[in-house]
Amino acid sequence: MWARVRAAEAAVGQIGTTLDAVTTCQELAGFLSRNVCDAAAVDLLTEDGASHRAATAGAVGLLTAGAGASPSVRASDGGHPLSEWATVAGGVPVHVLSVPLPDGDRVHGTVTAVRARAGFGDHEAATVHFTARLAAVHLAHARQLAATEDTVSHLQRALVAEPGRPHPNLEVAGRYLPAGPRALVGGDWFETIRLHYGRTLLVVGDVMGHGLDAAVDMNAYRSTLRDVASTDLAPHRVLRRLDALAAEDAARRPATCLLVRVDPARGVAMFAGAGHLPPAVFGADGSASLVDLPVGPPLGTGVGGYEAVTRAITPQETLLMFTDGLVERRGEDIDVSLARLVGVRPPVGAGVDAVVDAVVAGLDADRAEDDVAVLAARARPRPPINPGAVASGMPGEAVEPTVER
Repeated sequence: MWARVRAAEAAVGQIGTTLDAVTTCQELAGFLSRNVCDAAAVDLLTEDGASHRAATAGAVGLLTAGAGASPSVRASDGGHPLSEWATVAGGVPVHVLSVPLPDGDRVHGTVTAVRARAGFGDHEAATVHFTARLAAVHLAHARQLAATEDTVSHLQRALVAEPGRPHPNLEVAGRYLPAGPRALVGGDWFETIRLHYGRTLLVVGDVMGHGLDAAVDMNAYRSTLRDVASTDLAPHRVLRRLDALAAEDAARRPATCLLVRVDPARGVAMFAGAGHLPPAVFGADGSASLVDLPVGPPLGTGVGGYEAVTRAITPQETLLMFTDGLVERRGEDIDVSLARLVGVRPPVGAGVDAVVDAVVAGLDADRAEDDVAVLAARARPRPPINPGAVASGMPGEAVEPTVER
C-alpha cells in the first residue's frame, strides 16, 4: 500500500512538469522505465485517428518483442481493463502491458510497458494505470493550450495582415513572425494608410510586452493613429498628437513607432520615429543603408519632441521598416545587429516580396527571440514629367534631406 502511495507521489512530481505534449510523453515513458519496467513507449492519436510514437525510454529494443502476439485482457485490482501478453525475444520471456491514456470519453493514445522475464504484478499494473491517467490529464491541458494559442496566433496574424490598402503607385509587402512555436499574442504591428494626393503613410509599431494586454493596446494605438493620420498632419506631428493622447490613459503601455509618409509622385519620403529603430533602404544592386533619423521618446510618455526627416526615394529603392525582433539578439550590441541587416544582399532586381524573404532568411528571423513585423515598400515607376515642372515645385522636383521640427 505504502509503495503505491510513494510511487504515486513520485509520478505527480515527475510527469506533467510542462504544458507540452511531447515532454509529458517523454516524462511518462521515463518514469515507467525507471520504476516499473525495462522499456516503455507512448503512442499518441492524431485528430484523424492515426497513431504515432511520441516517446520511448529504457531498453527500447524490447518494445518490438510483442509485435504480432495475441494479448489477453485482464482487470487490474482497480477494475480497469489492461491488455497484457507474454512472448519470447531471443529466448527471453518478455511481458508487455498496454494501457490507454483516457480523458473522459476521449483516449489520447496508449502507453506500453515491457518487462523481461518477470510479469507485471498488481502493484506494477496499478502504477502503469495511474501514471497513464495522470499523463492523460496533462495531455488534455496541453492540447487545450495549443488550440488556444493557435486561435490567438490566427487573430494576431489577421490583425497585422490587414494593414489597409496603399495607393496603387506604391508596392508593399509585409510579414509577421511570432517568437517561437508557443508564442502568445504580442504588440507588433504594421499599417498602411491612404492620404490625399497619392501619398501613403507607412507605419510599424511595437507595444512593450506580450500577451492580451499588449494586443489590446496595439489595437488602440492603431485605431487612434488612423484617426490622427486622417487630418493629414506631417509624420512628426502625428506622433506628437498620438503621444499626447496615449499619455492621457495611464493604463496604456508605451510603444515605439516609425512613420514614413511616401509621396511617389514627388519622389520623396518623410520619416519620423518614436523610440524605434531606423528603417533601411535597399538599392537596385541589393546594397543597403540606414536612414539617419532623429529618434524621439516612445509613445505614451507625454514628453514629445519628435522631428521629421525628408529624403528622396526612387522606384529603384526599397524601403524596409521593421520591429526590433528582426535584428536584436541577446548579448549583442545593437550596432552589430543593424550592420548584419545592412549586410543582407537581396538578388539584383528583386521585388518587394523577395526583399522581405531575403531579409527574413538572412537574419534567421523564423527563430528570433521576439516577435517580428516587417513592412517593405517601393514606388512604382511613372512616366517622365515635364522638366519645367521641376522648377515650379510640381511633382518630380529634386529634394535634399531636411529636418522638420
